[in-house]
Amino acid sequence: MIYIKNVILVLMSIFYVNVGIKHFLEPEWFLYIIPPYLSSIGLELVYISGFFEILLGILVLFKKYRKNVCYALIILLIAVYPANIYLAFNETPQKLINITPFMASWVRLPLQFILIGLAYYFSKD
Repeated sequence: MIYIKNVILVLMSIFYVNVGIKHFLEPEWFLYIIPPYLSSIGLELVYISGFFEILLGILVLFKKYRKNVCYALIILLIAVYPANIYLAFNETPQKLINITPFMASWVRLPLQFILIGLAYYFSKD
């Protein structure tokens, strides 16, 4: 069981680091899903969230920091949820990032809760 838990933790780390890097390599992808009321600071939000995804994705591997990092991941996931809601209910960003309405609403939205649940689970280590 410990082996599976460690594999999931490493995969979680890789996921956050990769997505964080994508924020810097393809910021326009993330700009498309930022709700219009935040568009004036969109690029800053993309870079800030990418920075924290990389940082937290690395730090989650260290037991010493894991509890606080997991709580920070939960906050980050909640903070970016409006972008996923905007994506789920608006056809324009779905087309711009080439995602189906099904993927936008029935996969991405619940996935956030799974990621929050994983972060909470690992915060108990």
